[in-house]
Amino acid sequence: QVQLVESGGGLVQPGGSLRLSCAASRIIFSIYNMDWYRQAPGNQRELVASITGGGKTKYTDSVKGRFTISRDNAKNTVYLQMNSLKPEDTAVYYCHTANAYTNNNYWGQGTQVTVSS
Repeated sequence: QVQLVESGGGLVQPGGSLRLSCAASRIIFSIYNMDWYRQAPGNQRELVASITGGGKTKYTDSVKGRFTISRDNAKNTVYLQMNSLKPEDTAVYYCHTANAYTNNNYWGQGTQVTVSS
């Protein structure tokens, strides 16, 4: 069973930065696309950023220029560097991947990010 374990969340002031990490196990990490989602209270889970196995990235409009997704295939880890954080970035952030052949989806347990003064 694929395992995804997030870390790096916390409380930060507006304008601050955090880096989330997601360590994957039991997959051939380098061939999987990896995503970061977030879910704020009362909202649907939304896709924040994606990175392909080859390193191509995509972002939702609200985080472009502030967030950077990256991966280290040697460490089986994907990162989300979040700069210039805003209160509206407050959410539980989830790491996600999917098996394109079986359509199985895998989620981490989530990590809370709170942006508040």
